[in-house]
Amino acid sequence: MDDGERRRPGGREGAPLDGFTVAVTAARRAEEQIALLRRRGAEVVHAPTMRTVPLADDAELRRATRELVDVGVDAVVATTAIGFRGWLEAAEGWGLAEALTARLAGAELLARGPKVCGAIRGAGLREDFSPASESTEGVLERLLADGVAGRRVAVQLHGAPLPDFTGALRAAGAEVVEVPVYRWLPPVDTGPVDRLLDALVAR
Repeated sequence: MDDGERRRPGGREGAPLDGFTVAVTAARRAEEQIALLRRRGAEVVHAPTMRTVPLADDAELRRATRELVDVGVDAVVATTAIGFRGWLEAAEGWGLAEALTARLAGAELLARGPKVCGAIRGAGLREDFSPASESTEGVLERLLADGVAGRRVAVQLHGAPLPDFTGALRAAGAEVVEVPVYRWLPPVDTGPVDRLLDALVAR
């Protein structure tokens, strides 16, 4: 049997996921995931459990961006690619993109993982550090090891506050500017999730 073929429930052989039903709970890029799974033979149930709401018009995002542009920043933590790109797009709409990019270029840029590195490089910038663990914990360890006392550190949030992360920085003496680029909210229609839960209970 080829590596690309596996025995399915009931002894069938064929596409790698023939005979399987897979639930996709993502909203962002769900179509790509679904298409990939179906090409491999899976039946797909789509039931988004949350949605991403951009904050291009959010007053808090604009305030944080203006503060960084006016006052400057020593280090910037970028946690998600979609959030970093959305931040720059929002700044473009406010006429602040050039000034923000200049501030980012002069700061230490720390990226949580390779996707964020790609977004940073796509903006014509370069990350100074990205942990092999692809985790915010790895970024925090690097910042604390280097020392943050008296430094202004901007933290791009990814849908929710990061109290442990920002709290540790503040406890070490950093001035932290939280940058809320988007929020996670429940789906508008919870029907698909309810039907998925019923199907899981019924096996």
